[in-house]
Amino acid sequence: MHSDFPVILDACVLATGALCDLYLRLAEPPRLYIPMWSSEILAEVHRTQTTKLKRPYTKELADYWQSEVTNTFPEAVVTGWEDLVVAMKNHEKDRHVLAAAVKARSDLIVTFNLKHFPPSILKPLGINAVHPQDYLLTLWSMNPGVVMGKIAAIARDEKIEIQDVLIRLGKSVPLFSSHIMQAMGDHPGESDSN
Repeated sequence: MHSDFPVILDACVLATGALCDLYLRLAEPPRLYIPMWSSEILAEVHRTQTTKLKRPYTKELADYWQSEVTNTFPEAVVTGWEDLVVAMKNHEKDRHVLAAAVKARSDLIVTFNLKHFPPSILKPLGINAVHPQDYLLTLWSMNPGVVMGKIAAIARDEKIEIQDVLIRLGKSVPLFSSHIMQAMGDHPGESDSN
């Protein structure tokens, strides 16, 4: 298990409710990776939550989310990345994300905006950008029991069925959701343990 592997989570991942919930749970014990982000990434999440979502958060709810995330994962905040932004050659709107990855010594950025992180720019830095769905499938292949346990915990906490969690996740990561449903087969109850 690569539990000490630092991964930069882009704002587009953190601002996607159900997906963010799963990603953050996968970073809690027994964790499968170490989540990383910068103050600028969190500011972008706040802007998205309050102005761009179909059902925007109130400012108070977005502030509460920020507080909970920073209190739960204090080690996740990357600092000292600002001076590196000017040297980054990827899309200007996401240079701060790449700068945070360099500063955090993270080999991986999880983002929906892959076009903002061309491999030709990232490869010399030893960094890859992957779609959230692809990284979830990687984590599943590494430790399906932990991933299934986290999905089951979401279902228990929200008092819904595991399939309902997967349907919700399917809106942003359909291949992952479909893969888990197929893995569950006709025996969904067998995967409910943590």
